[in-house]
Amino acid sequence: MKRIYVASPYAGDIEKNTKFAKKACRHVMNEGHAFFCPHLLYPNILKESCPAERQLGLDMGLAMLDSCDELWCYGDHISQGMMAEIEQALKLKIPTRRVMETEQGFHIGEVRNQAPQMEMSSL
Repeated sequence: MKRIYVASPYAGDIEKNTKFAKKACRHVMNEGHAFFCPHLLYPNILKESCPAERQLGLDMGLAMLDSCDELWCYGDHISQGMMAEIEQALKLKIPTRRVMETEQGFHIGEVRNQAPQMEMSSL
């Protein structure tokens, strides 16, 4: 069973993005893998409205990335937090996949291990 780090947008519409992150985690589970999704864990303990605590949550999530087998990026938007996760995965040589939602469900893209381009939608 692979350990999958789930990256998806969080800030902004937190309620909508939390719902989407839960859906993404269920998808990982349905694919037969274990998931780690820091933005479903840390905001329950830390104050998102406090910049220092928000940064601490981001840093703790990145600290867990090296114990995961792959990073899966969900959604049609790459946030700044997701970009930091992608860049860290590249440094650690952790395979990264883009996962897009379609009418038929989620579609898992090919593994990418190259440096991110200016337009992350190509990931």
